[in-house]
This record gives sequence, C-alpha cells and structure tokens, in this order.
Amino acid sequence: MLKDTQIFNLIDAEKERQLNGIELIASENFVSDGVMESMGSVLTNKYAEGLPGKRYYGGCEIVDQIETLAINRLCKLFGAEWANVQPHSGAQANAAVFLACLNPGDSILGFDLSHGGHLTHGSPVNFSGKTYKPHFYGVNKETGLVDYDMMEEVAKKERPKLIICGASAYSRDWDYARVRKIADEVGALILADISHPAGLIATGLLSNPLEHCHIVTSTTHKTLRGPRGGVIMLGKNFDNPFGLKWKNGNPKSMAALLDAAVFPGTQGGPLEHVIAAKAVAFGEALTDGYKTYMKQVQKNAAVMADEFVKRGYSIISGGTDNHSMLIDIRSKGVTGKDAENTLVKADITVNKNMVPFDTESPFVTSGIRVGTPALTSRGVKENEMAKVVELIDRVITNIDNDVIIAEVKIEVNKLMGHRPLFTWE
Repeated sequence: MLKDTQIFNLIDAEKERQLNGIELIASENFVSDGVMESMGSVLTNKYAEGLPGKRYYGGCEIVDQIETLAINRLCKLFGAEWANVQPHSGAQANAAVFLACLNPGDSILGFDLSHGGHLTHGSPVNFSGKTYKPHFYGVNKETGLVDYDMMEEVAKKERPKLIICGASAYSRDWDYARVRKIADEVGALILADISHPAGLIATGLLSNPLEHCHIVTSTTHKTLRGPRGGVIMLGKNFDNPFGLKWKNGNPKSMAALLDAAVFPGTQGGPLEHVIAAKAVAFGEALTDGYKTYMKQVQKNAAVMADEFVKRGYSIISGGTDNHSMLIDIRSKGVTGKDAENTLVKADITVNKNMVPFDTESPFVTSGIRVGTPALTSRGVKENEMAKVVELIDRVITNIDNDVIIAEVKIEVNKLMGHRPLFTWE
C-alpha cells in the first residue's frame, strides 16, 4: 500500500513546529501517547448510533464497554450523576442542550462575545444567536470582572429561559451560587460551559458548577488534556426541574432529553475512537500526577500574569485565577492582529482577542489571549515564565525589526526544542 507522502510530510512538519515553538493558545494542549493511540485505533471503523446497550447496529459489545468506561470516569472526575460523552465538540454539546431545553425564538442570556464569551453563547453569527433571541451581560468596565448585577438586571427584564455562564477569554472563577439565585428568581435553567477551566474544576482548584447549575458542558481538549471533543453532564437533584417536554409532548427526564438531543437530534454515529481517547484522558485526570500538573498550570499562569504587569501590560481583571489571561496591548501601540502575526515568526503562538469595550474590530482586536496548559505539558515551570514573557515583549516592542525577531526565534527553539511534547507532571 502506498503511503501518502505529501500528507505525512506535512504532519512531520507540524510536529517539528510544535516541538520547537512556545505554544500559548489557551485552548490548545498536548496529549499523551495513550490518547493519540486510541484516536488512531481500529475503533474508527465501528459505527455505533445510539447509546451503550441501545444501538442501531450490531457488533457494539466492545465499544459499549469503552463508552461506559468513559461515562463512568467522567462522572467520577467531576462528581456528576449522568454524562453523555458523544458530542463531537463543545459547540455541538451546547447545540444539544439548546435543542433539548428551548424552542426557536426563546430568549437566552449569555456572556457577551466581545467581553470574553463564546460564539455559542448567543453570538448573532452563530446558531445560538440565529435560532434563539439572545441577550447579554458583560464585565464591569472598571474591574474587568463579570457584572452579576448586570446579569440580574437583564434577566429580570428579559426573562430568559436559559442563562449561560462560562467563557473563552475570562481569567477569574465564577460565582455559580449567585447565577443560580438569579436563575431561580426568573425561572431559568443554567448552562455552565466549563470548556476552558474544566481541568482546574475537576481537581478542586476552582469552583464546581455541578453544585449549582442545571447542565454543564465542556470540551475535552483544553485543560483536560484529551482529544478534541465535547461532553454534557448533570449533577444531583436537577432532573427536569421545570417539567420540560420533548417535541411529542411526553415528559422525559433531563438526561433522556439531552441524550435524544445529541442523537438523533444533532449528530449521527458517535466517534468511538475519540470516545476511547476521552476515556484515556479522564483516567489520566483521575491520577495524582494530573493534579500536580494542573497546580503547575495555575501557578505558571499567575507568575506569567505578574511578569506581564511588570512590563507595563494591562491584564483584564488585573490577574488570573485559572490557566489564561486576556492582555490589552494598546499601551504598546500594537494591535492584536499584528502581535499574533509577528510572534508566530519567532515560533511563539498566541491568538489575537478582543478586550472588553474594544475599539478595534474582531478581525484586528486590541488584545491577545495567552494560556499555560500546553507550555506546562512540555515541562516548563514558573521559574521560566519571566524568560517567556521577556521573549514575547521583545517581539511586541520591536514589531518591525526582523533581526531581533530572528534572534528571538533562535532563543525560543533553544528553550523548547529539547523537550518532549508531553510530560506527566
């Protein structure tokens, strides 16, 4: 059989890029050999529409065991009562929740995308903003912290059926108890999207939304250090709290509603090779080594934020509780777009990102988002954060100096090239 050399040469080139660079995109990470081997296994050959024990295809006895392991490990990891591990992504997990709980045109209340929210939290360019009637809350302009008073004010005025908390670019913990109080006052369900801080929540380093929120979704490839995919979870005593009904009018439990919204509601056959990789990642996350890793992620982020502040950068909310930070770089006279494009020339990868009350467009932005999960997976510790920030600052403050950028690239490659792509702690 002929090997597709064109594709595999490109894969090798991408591996070299990852090995030699500083990866600071907050939503990226590096996975273990076990996770990768599972994704590249014969499980990709198996079709398995349905749920374990209730499939529409024969020959699912083994994949049933694998998917059940993934569910059980995930529930143990977060203290959940129920989970669905089939969503292909976090966006599709959220889509399934919307389908299960809402009708087209229903009002939703989400975190403003320009303040750090996610596309699926009501953005007008996304299904969530096109199919449902979105309303938004944001951060306080002075503190950069979520404005829960604003959330309450909008909720009481608009009476949304679903309140969404969670973010793609917010560096602080959430007050889930306050969100629950607001939701109870207006009769709304709560969806907590923990895609970014999931690993910190699983290890007890941040608040667990399952104690207060009706439904929790997450991706599996960020701080959880697993394959690209999504999950949905339920906690205790939140089974169909408002008597939601499925389309035929028959009452069903929340778990059954969500199962049906995943399949056949939004997806066909589950990706059993990815589900196996999720199970591997959840198993890894249950170990003491993973908790050590997550503590290091959090420590690295805190030190990195302090180093940026020392060099005159503005961190939204003044610092970080989790793995990431949103940096306003207007004081450096550089746009997010220019910073991203120039840093990549030095083998430093970040992403441009809007900051709250931004004066630039989403395609230009005034900020960059930085995170430490991937860097920490490669064994970088807090004593090296000052050097990493110094390299970033040298590029941003010499944005048009190709000589200096080339010098930084050499230093980056020297710092990273000898490290493995994945370390356990």
